[in-house]
This record gives sequence, C-alpha cells and structure tokens, in this order.
Amino acid sequence: MDLYFKESGHKNNETILFLHGSALGGWMWDKQLKYFSNYHCLIPDLPEHGKNINMANFSMENATDLVIDLIKNKAHNSRAHVVGFSLGAQIIVEILSKSPEIIDHAFISGTLVRSIPTTPLILNSMNYILKEYLPVKDTDFFIKANIRSYNFPKEYFNNIKQSTKSLNPDSLQRILHENLFFRIPNGLKVVNNSVLIIAGGKEYSIIKESAKYLARAIPNSHAYIAPGMVNVWNLVEPEFFNKVLGAWIKDGSLPEELIPIK
Repeated sequence: MDLYFKESGHKNNETILFLHGSALGGWMWDKQLKYFSNYHCLIPDLPEHGKNINMANFSMENATDLVIDLIKNKAHNSRAHVVGFSLGAQIIVEILSKSPEIIDHAFISGTLVRSIPTTPLILNSMNYILKEYLPVKDTDFFIKANIRSYNFPKEYFNNIKQSTKSLNPDSLQRILHENLFFRIPNGLKVVNNSVLIIAGGKEYSIIKESAKYLARAIPNSHAYIAPGMVNVWNLVEPEFFNKVLGAWIKDGSLPEELIPIK
C-alpha cells in the first residue's frame, strides 16, 4: 500500500520531502508548504498517522521503505532534500544508511539515537506510563497543558487533538517503542550527503547527546543547538526555521544564532 501524501509545486525543479514526528501529521508542515512554494514539496502522513491511520502496523523498517519508494517514484529525478523531526528524523537516518543516493541535503532535528536499554524494568516502566497516559490523552485539559508546556501556538489545538485522538493504544505503543529504542544503523560511515543535525536548546539532554553521536557517525554532517527551541520548533518559530532550512538546502550561510555542537 502506498502512503497518502500532500503535494505542491510539481512544476518546480527541486523536491523537498517533509516527515513529521510521532503522534503528529503532515499538517505540521503547512507553513513550510507556503514558504517553500518555489519547490516541489511532498508531505506524507506516516503509517498509523493522519490519513494513513489504517495502514499496516508501524515499524521503522516498513515506514522507511515506504518513504524510499515515495522519493523514487514521486520526487523529481528520484531525489529530494529531506526534512524531519523526531520519528521522521529517525527515518531519514535509516534512509541515509540504506539509500543515500536518493537524498540531496538532509535536515534532521530532535533525533533520539542514544538507545534506551530494553530491560524488563524499562519496558514495565514504559507500560505503566502508557497506562496512566491513555485515559487522559484525548482530554482538552491535557492537550492544552501540552500546548502550553511546548509553547505551541493555540491555532494548532484542533490538529493536535485530532492526531492524538486517532491513535489507539496499540498504535501508540508500537510507535513509541520504535521511537524510544531506535539505534544508529550501520552504513553511515560511508555516507557523503550534506546532513544538518539540530537539537533544540530546550530539548532533553539525551537529544543533545544524540546530536553529538550522530555528528560523529555521519562524516559530512554539521550539528548545532537552536537556542530556546523545543522539539517541533517549526510550529513555534516558523520564520527562523524556514530561514535555517532555506540556507541549508541552498548551501548558504546558516544563521549566526545557531550554536555549533562540539
């Protein structure tokens, strides 16, 4: 089964493919779709998300293969700049290890690769947290609290509510398991693609440590902290995000606000 995706600017020469984070959807890229109107843009919903909510069970391997097929079949010259947050960023890392030839520039942010041990204690703790979360995940109070904690604009309330509500417990558990226990794949040492690695200044320390690990694993990569930014900072600071992404895919100078990770 093919992924549902949104497409715009088909007549433009270069393709950008955007991948959303876990429990979100392609809607999170709406402001990028408008800003990058001079590009051919592809924005899929990942399996068990959005309009692909009823696709086969999510796995990192299956999602990666579906995105690879999308680029090969729909991107101009079967090649694209790729952009992703969190789960989407992890898929981009997988693509780099499997099919780097289909990627032009890569932009990944909030990418967890410091693998959490799959011990019985960790798995039981994860199950307990899910058990406590599920009864409240769809409530307006909890969603509004999340929006406040991440400083998301209130305009995204309905999008976020719909995305979380559509995820059933089994789907959520599968997606979180793939996200939390992701490991750096083999094959990255020979990758020569231009890769920009970002961690938000307000993200957890494990994300910042993951950025360091990724920078060491991918030879032609550059890693930075985006000061004051949360995980999906394209929603919070779209103008700054667009400025960074636009400079990166054009091989331009990155904004001075970014702090190199050493």
